[in-house]
Amino acid sequence: MNKAMKIWLIIATSAVLLGVIVFGVAMSALNWDFRKLETARFETNEHEISEQFHNIKIKTDTADILFVISDDNQCRVVCYEETKAKHSVSVVDDTLVINAIDNKAWYDYIGLRFSSPEITVYLPSAAYNSLTIDDSTGDIEIPKEIRFNSMDISVSTGDVRCDASATGAIQIKTTTGDIQVEDITAESLKLSASTGEVKASGVSCKGDFGITVSTGKAKLSDIRCQNLMSTGSTGDISLLNVIAAEKVSVNRSTGDVRFDGLDADEIFVKTSTGDVRGTLLSEKVFIVSTSTGKKDVPATITGGRCEIKSSTGDIIITISQAS
Repeated sequence: MNKAMKIWLIIATSAVLLGVIVFGVAMSALNWDFRKLETARFETNEHEISEQFHNIKIKTDTADILFVISDDNQCRVVCYEETKAKHSVSVVDDTLVINAIDNKAWYDYIGLRFSSPEITVYLPSAAYNSLTIDDSTGDIEIPKEIRFNSMDISVSTGDVRCDASATGAIQIKTTTGDIQVEDITAESLKLSASTGEVKASGVSCKGDFGITVSTGKAKLSDIRCQNLMSTGSTGDISLLNVIAAEKVSVNRSTGDVRFDGLDADEIFVKTSTGDVRGTLLSEKVFIVSTSTGKKDVPATITGGRCEIKSSTGDIIITISQAS
């Protein structure tokens, strides 16, 4: 290494050290509160709703959405939002409509942002007709105290936590976000995630329960439904105490299939390199096939059809009678 190169390296190292020192001094003066470096400006706007409505429709980009039962029996929407990306709130055709209004120029997107916009919807009663949400990166939380006839929720990278039941259909779709539902009832339930994880527990579904994942995992426990159908690619699926009145169908590529206390009239499981292991609650007529994997299933000749196919995965099944 020549002398000139050594000099430049010393200068560069000194500049880096000086920058670290200046940054440390500046952050110490700000008590290490990174939000004080934020270039975006936020404000809180409250909207009082006096009109009656039975439906809710929300379309936003980055805002988290939270529903709360109001203490004063009045409806209001509180928006913590950027000054140049506010939300309009109105009642149109029996529907509470909340829409994002983005007035930012291209240069407004340049800068530091540490805060997240948030929409809190205070509702005066617990029962409504339909809920429709179209969000991008925001998280969504719906408590158990609120009920809808139907719910249709779509987000990109945000997570969805739904503890609310519906008399009709519930549909929740995410891309990289996680989905969690707990202790709910519905006529039908459809959960779809790409790389996100899906968790469902304590679900009672009169009709079909559908789960679609790509590389994300699916974990189901204490499920009652008419039919359970799940498709996916590399994500694993586990089923604990899952009972379908008619059929269970699970299709995976490289994901493993695990179950404990599974039962249905008919069971169909197909995977490529994934293993299939678990216990059933009743005897079945087994039809199993695997190329290089190990097979170990009961030699029962009564009950419904249980067809399991795997290319290189193991298939190991036992039967544990329900008490």
